[in-house]
Amino acid sequence: MPAQPATATNGRQEAARLYQELEDRMLARDQEGGSRIYYELLRRGRPLPEIMAEAVRIHAPYTHVPYHQRIDDGFPNFVNNDHCLLSARAAINLQRMLPEKLAALPLAQTIWYIPSGLDIWNQKILKAPGHYATRGYKMPNAEPPKPVVYWPDQEPRRETGPLGERLNNWLTLVERGQVIDAYRVFLGLMEETEHRKEVLAQLVFAGMIDVQDRMLYNRSYTTGHKAYRARSVVEIGNAIGWDNAHDVIYAGALDIAVGPRWHSVYEMACNVVTIFIEGKEVHAVPQGGTTERERALLANTGSLNKAETEELIDALIHQHEPAYIERISALLLAGKSPRRIIDAIQLAAAQVVLETVGPNNFSMPQHTYEYCNTIGWFYDNFEHPHRLKLLYVAGSMINQAAWNQRSSGWLKSEPISAPSGAGRMNASQIIGNVEAAIAALDPPQAVAWTKAYLESGEDRSLLVQRLALLAARIGNDPHNQEIPQCMLEDYGKSQSRDRERLLLACAHISAGHRKYGDFFEASRRFGEAMNLAELH
Repeated sequence: MPAQPATATNGRQEAARLYQELEDRMLARDQEGGSRIYYELLRRGRPLPEIMAEAVRIHAPYTHVPYHQRIDDGFPNFVNNDHCLLSARAAINLQRMLPEKLAALPLAQTIWYIPSGLDIWNQKILKAPGHYATRGYKMPNAEPPKPVVYWPDQEPRRETGPLGERLNNWLTLVERGQVIDAYRVFLGLMEETEHRKEVLAQLVFAGMIDVQDRMLYNRSYTTGHKAYRARSVVEIGNAIGWDNAHDVIYAGALDIAVGPRWHSVYEMACNVVTIFIEGKEVHAVPQGGTTERERALLANTGSLNKAETEELIDALIHQHEPAYIERISALLLAGKSPRRIIDAIQLAAAQVVLETVGPNNFSMPQHTYEYCNTIGWFYDNFEHPHRLKLLYVAGSMINQAAWNQRSSGWLKSEPISAPSGAGRMNASQIIGNVEAAIAALDPPQAVAWTKAYLESGEDRSLLVQRLALLAARIGNDPHNQEIPQCMLEDYGKSQSRDRERLLLACAHISAGHRKYGDFFEASRRFGEAMNLAELH
């Protein structure tokens, strides 16, 4: 007798059992076991947003740290930010760039990574296994210790008063590092569904203004991660539905107040608006808010011509401060759109990535690019009153990254040419060579073959899709998905005449950024489990 189809109730009950098994495997740091549960959930038709929500629920308590810096016997050490949440955010966007049958591959990389990304505080001091302990996760023979919850979840604190005043009070709690108080107030603010967009804008803004004030010879800095974490809250919350997003808020919003916090670059941006936009002197008397001229410049609509774009890029990556400050200010006062200035800023960030050599040397260029991508996304989704100042924060980050790379000997500028004979090949053959070069971790060839495809005049959407697929296939470090996804997203949005530079940078970092272990393992296992021959 044929089996009867399961009722909806039984389907939910069966899913609950599988999600409990997924939690057990993840907390046991079992990458293979967790992935097998993921494959079974897909076979049973569970939707990707539901699986993502459960994955965040599982890791949320264990991906916070007491502080993002340690001082071990007098030596400052950086404690990495959470990539479990960031990986899920990248998966949402990558799946849109892939054929439907491969849409579950990006989340497969997230599921594979989560067991190696728990309790990074103890990983850093070799008291727990994982990505940050071994830089290439390997399960120890002994049963791993349970991951630690450093910041328990909380109940909302509901305050009264004008919304703007309460948002500023929350930001003050963040600035002072009152982690629990800030988180509880934020939960209360998020209960006001009619104000959700303004609350989320303030969350992302709080991340955007928290950027380190130096790079050269430093290894302990925020790298803009709080902005990416806040953005992840927004995008994942939108994807799974806000009625089901408490665990996402717990995973991302609480961290905004965790120290250290760096606001000196943003303070510079505030003062720059006073000096270069308002033409006034900065005094010791406390200032606040935005000015009429600052608000008016947000409505600029002018585009940048080629010369203006190249002049800004040159100031950002070849000149010292205040050259880029002067160029951004001049463009704004000349009526240029802040969003179009961001297009040029992204090209400058991409150029630093494109010129970086050495697999271990992408840390600041790639984080700088992600920051510049996040600013574009912030402008496209929110109308925060202080967003004009962020152009200068991005400029500072690029300028520091460029001089960090140059002073460290990690930049190499060479002309990019298509390989000999590429003109006699068709689009499929050229893209095959792009993929082969990235798989071989050969950045010059990956860029050269990408250049060949662009010169061929073939459909750019096919190249974008294949670069997205390569990013989704390369695992063991979510940077391999995040940064290419950001570049491909910006390519689709940019109005710059030179936006194809973003595709060259995407190929370069996909091939050039450091890899750990068998970096095709997760995608190969997914392909075998789901009978996808192109991933074997």
